Amino acid sequence: MTRLIVWRHGNTDWNAGNRVQGQSDVSLNQLGRQQAVDAAALLVRFKPDAIVASDLRRASDTAAALAAVTDLPVSYDPRLRERFFGLWEGLLMTEVAEQRPEEYARWKAGEDVVGGDVETLDDLGKRMSEALRDAAALAPAGGTVVVATHGAAARSGVGHLLGWPREQLRTWRALQNCHWVELTHDGGSRGWQLAAYNVGVFSDRPVPPPV
Repeated sequence: MTRLIVWRHGNTDWNAGNRVQGQSDVSLNQLGRQQAVDAAALLVRFKPDAIVASDLRRASDTAAALAAVTDLPVSYDPRLRERFFGLWEGLLMTEVAEQRPEEYARWKAGEDVVGGDVETLDDLGKRMSEALRDAAALAPAGGTVVVATHGAAARSGVGHLLGWPREQLRTWRALQNCHWVELTHDGGSRGWQLAAYNVGVFSDRPVPPPV
């Protein structure tokens, strides 16, 4: 059974300040770097065969923490970048709500943002799911691939891969920093299946025992 781990990057100062990052290249802060190290200590138990990351620093540096304990190289794929938020990037969410209220209302409702040059959810889901499929192909049969990416990108990509409607995805809680989604594929007609969601160091969900 092939396993795909879709891992959100660690914390950044923009995360902490509720500022829109999108594809702005923001670095991990001290907390985020420690989160990556702590999460890597759990993810290594999956015995990954490959690591793939967004080329934005917060994701690539998160992946580097796992590379350090597995001795695996990291491959980079720009399709794994966060959703492009256009004119929102760099703004506090409160500023988005004040300055672009109609766009903000559509975003809150889970609809595509009209204006602001914000990437559509369909475009995001398509590019992410394609990148996830290509990443999974790097593993041998029955292997594991870890993909370091971003919160909104992970949710849309996983949802698109599973064929779930947008309305269903809105029922998922946001993926926490340095938490991950576990997907499995048995090679049969069922395709990809969701095995676990929002798993991490401070999660009550199970992780593999030490090996």
